[in-house]
Amino acid sequence: MSESQPTLKTCLEELKCHFTWGLQEKDTDIEELEERLNCQLEYLNVDAKGRVYNMLAYVNHMKNDYTEAIVNLQKAEGILWEYKVLETDIKYLLTFSNYAWLHYYLNDSERSQLYIDKINAIYTQSKGLEDLVQSETNGEQGWALVNFCSQYYEKAKDCFEEAVKGNPDDPEWNTGLATVVYRMEDFRGRSWPCFKSFSFQLLQRAVKLNPKDSVIKVLFALKLQGLKRQEEAMKHIKDVLELTPDLPYVLRYVAKFYRRAGKFEETIRVLKKAVSITPNSSFLQHQLGLCYRQMIIQRKGRGYGDHSVPDTQEIKDLMKKTIFHFEMVLEIKKTFLHAHFDLADMYIRSNQYQKAEETYKKATELTTTPEHEKQQAYLQYGKFLENCKKSEDEAVEQYKEGLRIPDQNEHRQECEVSLRIIANQKLARNPRDASALALLGFVSKEN
Repeated sequence: MSESQPTLKTCLEELKCHFTWGLQEKDTDIEELEERLNCQLEYLNVDAKGRVYNMLAYVNHMKNDYTEAIVNLQKAEGILWEYKVLETDIKYLLTFSNYAWLHYYLNDSERSQLYIDKINAIYTQSKGLEDLVQSETNGEQGWALVNFCSQYYEKAKDCFEEAVKGNPDDPEWNTGLATVVYRMEDFRGRSWPCFKSFSFQLLQRAVKLNPKDSVIKVLFALKLQGLKRQEEAMKHIKDVLELTPDLPYVLRYVAKFYRRAGKFEETIRVLKKAVSITPNSSFLQHQLGLCYRQMIIQRKGRGYGDHSVPDTQEIKDLMKKTIFHFEMVLEIKKTFLHAHFDLADMYIRSNQYQKAEETYKKATELTTTPEHEKQQAYLQYGKFLENCKKSEDEAVEQYKEGLRIPDQNEHRQECEVSLRIIANQKLARNPRDASALALLGFVSKEN
């Protein structure tokens, strides 16, 4: 790549596209992302596929496969041609910007400049529509961030909020905002003020603006279920199954709905149907594992945590199935942090302590994990080392790692509490214990 054209590079850096949105390879599992995008191409509506082809082109770039990257942008462009969208329409901004960057990487500065000229022509044609243009680029950035990895959800939320501000009734941007807020709240377990009602209102509005989008409708059903509005929730579940009975993205959330309602046979039926369509879905495998684990909890009742009570053959069979599906999750998606926790928990319950330790260790070594979740990994591993392995010194090292991360949340607090308890127990035995005093000094320093 030639650096002889600083003016061209400056122009490229001002474009709004995957190459300027800070999508870092270290933050995701590229192979898993590519698999997921290809799956979306198979099952998403045609009008959403252009966005996916653009993301795939960026993934191709990260793998240095520029031939395939150009092919994917041509497919994205082809969808716009199919809908007879004029080349001066803002819908071309994303694809043309990615083209400009790819040709720059291919040392073709002439073609790169050609696409920059096309982009400038779109901006000229869109004079007076600045809010819509800004909304378009913010919305596309939001979807790119959501699709790339969960670490970017918060930034994606900000992008969608800006997109909706510029175009309040756009179904795509409202759906994006509702989706990312729902995920932040439901999957990340964050404690955000007003999120419980905020996500509900966003989902409700997205469903109203896009009544034929069964994916957003099933998320709304899950939210209604969480708010104990079961009858309304079930009505939406029936609607989505009529709209798209074979769409895996819908089936996986329908299964989640049934699992939360304790309808395990229905859950397994739906999940197996979805798995037959998309066998390489880590989400589906995880949901199957969760379902079988919940069945174990239901069968054992209050004795779930009691290791002194021998398991029946039915429980043993359910445990094998649970472990099998959690192991499948990590074969498909090695970066799925919470699946590590779930699998390690099942290994402990089946007395496979060595495997549990290996699984926790892998969880702490993941490089794609956000800071607040790294704290959780250190905490979980520390608890295992302290309570199962009875290795206090090793546990202390993990709790310290969790405390070193400055994010203020419950996981960091638990690491601190664990360290203080260990230090105080040592001091109770020996008030002059140097290691205990050093530990308390470490906690004070980190705080």
